[in-house]
Amino acid sequence: MNCFSNGRFTAILGSVVTGITLLFQVTTADAARPSGEIGKDWGNPKGQECIECHWQEDPGLTMEWNNSQHGQSGVNCLDCHEAKADDKDGFEHEGQRISIIVTPKDCSKCHSVEFEEMDGSHHSKGGQILASLDNLLGEVVGGPAAVNAGCRQCHGSTVEIGEDGRPLPTTWPNTGIGRINPDGSSGSCTACHGRHRFSKAQARTPDTCGKCHVGPDHPQIEVYNESKHGIIYRAKVDEMNMESDKWVAGIDYSAAPTCATCHMSAGGKEGKTHNVGDRISWTLRPPISQKINLVRLENGDEFDVKEGKKIPKVGDKAKGSTVVEVVTWKERRKKMQEVCKACHSDSVINGHYNQFDNVVELYNEKFAKPIAAVMGELKKNGYITKAPFDDKIEWTWWEIWHHEGRRARHGASMSGPDYTWWHGIYDVAKHTYMKWIPELKDVAMKKDGNTKFADAMLDKYFRPIDGHTWYFEGMSKEAIDKVRKGFEERYGKGALK
Repeated sequence: MNCFSNGRFTAILGSVVTGITLLFQVTTADAARPSGEIGKDWGNPKGQECIECHWQEDPGLTMEWNNSQHGQSGVNCLDCHEAKADDKDGFEHEGQRISIIVTPKDCSKCHSVEFEEMDGSHHSKGGQILASLDNLLGEVVGGPAAVNAGCRQCHGSTVEIGEDGRPLPTTWPNTGIGRINPDGSSGSCTACHGRHRFSKAQARTPDTCGKCHVGPDHPQIEVYNESKHGIIYRAKVDEMNMESDKWVAGIDYSAAPTCATCHMSAGGKEGKTHNVGDRISWTLRPPISQKINLVRLENGDEFDVKEGKKIPKVGDKAKGSTVVEVVTWKERRKKMQEVCKACHSDSVINGHYNQFDNVVELYNEKFAKPIAAVMGELKKNGYITKAPFDDKIEWTWWEIWHHEGRRARHGASMSGPDYTWWHGIYDVAKHTYMKWIPELKDVAMKKDGNTKFADAMLDKYFRPIDGHTWYFEGMSKEAIDKVRKGFEERYGKGALK
């Protein structure tokens, strides 16, 4: 720590505590302030002792804090880490009662708007997926250690506190987006705003979202990277103005959107929000996609109502609270389209949504609905058990919708052609025809000694769909001749055997 020794260290330290700009100049007075109610108590004078010690003990994290807007504004360690007498995650440390965990409720002392938008959102509920089929696979088929170091690091989990007031190593560290905190709050601000810098630029970059939105079942970052948006972003990142306090699409930057642009940031006539689900009109996660209406409650919670289901009205009682707002799927879509308008014309926006909707409907109607119906018939009639994952055909169906179907739908939603087709609908089709249907016949054969039940299911649920005609009757001469003509024009007569 030679660079902070002697008089220079003392001078720098003094300016930190008084909230004067240190190593970096903050551009405006407002930029340094918390975004909630100005005038709240921050800049705890007792925090000076924390700084003096942590410069020596933890120079890296202290430097990150120092270079942040918190550090430049005099928001210090105790402002965030001080614990109350009744906080079960509090403990005595160097004469102060502190907590290791900084929760969204702690951040809400200054960032009340962001807290309220995040609280009750899809992100804050991320930990609830741990009571799901995904978690059953992780805990039983994989193992608890994989869940702790894998699933929970993105989704979050309940943080358990030891008798000494410190979090147990089995549940900490954890910056999962839906972390369930000791104070009852859900979420983790540091999932997106990495501690101790809490950088806006870092939270805005696609890589931040890509830590969790990645892989075979939710490859949003891969889809983004292959899209025109992602390509331009990487080429023009120096024009993105990522550090700007005001970050409005089409005004403060115009090269390309990031994940934050579309789902959170301001653009067109749409303001910013920390509710990432606010602009989503389709749910692309379940076996069958549906359009979703948003219902907000007086207690700060919210939930989706699928299209076709009864939607409560403002003033109605629901889930132990009162409905204060209803946002239909069309209104949610309009919010997203308003951001698109910051850079795109109506023809581009409408064309994109037309193509997106068509892929989702193709997946739903041709593959997901008939397969789901047959799977239900198999359980109802005793061809497979009611328990999950103990029949091979269940694994195949799981990967068709949970992996390949999601890839196709997300590929179409974010303009990723390779994920829409080769990693998406192509795999859905291949595994439907070449794995799932043969397994359906094997299941019937094992129970009955013949495939009559399987054939009846295919006739009932698949044959009426035009898209499956080729499977039952073979490729039509018209379709083959069309391809043959193209081949011969390009490669010569007789090229297609």
